[in-house]
Amino acid sequence: MTKRKLRINGHSHLLPYPEEIPQFMKDKGIFWVDKDRKFMLQKDWRRPVTDSSFFLNEKLEWMNRYNIDHAVVLNLSQLYGNGLRVEEMKKALRFQNDFNAKVQHDNPSKFTCGFVVHPGFVQGALWEIERCVEELGLQLLCLPTHYMDTIGTWRCIFDEENEPIFELASKYNLAVEIHPYDGEKFILLENTSWRFHLIWMLAQCADAYHFLTLNGYADKYPNMRTCFAHGGQLAQINLGRRIQGFDGRPDLFEGKTHPRKAVGHKNIFFDTLVHDTGSLKLLVENQKPKQIIMGLDDPYPLGEMESAVQSSYPGKILDLAQERGILNESECDDIWENNVIQWLCGDDQDAKDKLMKRILNE
Repeated sequence: MTKRKLRINGHSHLLPYPEEIPQFMKDKGIFWVDKDRKFMLQKDWRRPVTDSSFFLNEKLEWMNRYNIDHAVVLNLSQLYGNGLRVEEMKKALRFQNDFNAKVQHDNPSKFTCGFVVHPGFVQGALWEIERCVEELGLQLLCLPTHYMDTIGTWRCIFDEENEPIFELASKYNLAVEIHPYDGEKFILLENTSWRFHLIWMLAQCADAYHFLTLNGYADKYPNMRTCFAHGGQLAQINLGRRIQGFDGRPDLFEGKTHPRKAVGHKNIFFDTLVHDTGSLKLLVENQKPKQIIMGLDDPYPLGEMESAVQSSYPGKILDLAQERGILNESECDDIWENNVIQWLCGDDQDAKDKLMKRILNE
């Protein structure tokens, strides 16, 4: 009997229904959704809800329509907690983590959900990791590319101060998702023409990849597997410049790991959300197909959504990659299934079997 090929989306998002969001979140201007489900809001910020599949029941219908068996739900980028008072930050992140845990618990065959911590408060982050793993049964740690520390300085997530977080992630055999946001808060440019989403988010991913590899964390923490959102797109085209810089100015990289050592590393993954086959081809050639997972970034408009204007649909980029000889059918099947499972579980076969049984509802 031929095993059914699964379609697992490794990069998805989900909004709580308005009535699920605690009142304090709105009172403090942290985050809420209006009662008509038309906008997500923060103090002095609003963004339209562009698709009904932002919400649970509608998401399930959308997944069924496009034959998506399972989705990895990341935390909401608006809930990284940067700039919040400590108690507000802790409550907001706990709400996000409890919400995601409930989604996974209530829909085990459909969702694997992530949890978020604030690296600016390392000890608190360690406690929350323990709670989310030990009590909530979550295995995916979501981290921002950059965060604000306790004195208001913006730092890269792979700052050496955060090594206790990575050590615990490795102990727990966690998958880690690195996702950009908040660029407009520390990049001193006017927020116009969606520049922070279209350009700077990709630069933020490249910056985080730079320090993950220079610090050799993929080897130092062997049971932590890191995936970069949006294909780590600028990190791919920037690889040659980083190698030349390392070789040309070794005085600036004393004690650091050569960028070449991380290329195609088994513990570093990238999703497919790069929007064109030229970029995907570079990702495939740099990192090899085994390190690529399916990422739709649904239901955001920069995700791989159904769109007449863009003649797009979920999974289109892999179909095009096959047509153009960038990937073969087996490699695409792995990107949809085996590679996502490998990122989530690593070499723990029991964890893989448990996850597969959960997805197949066995």
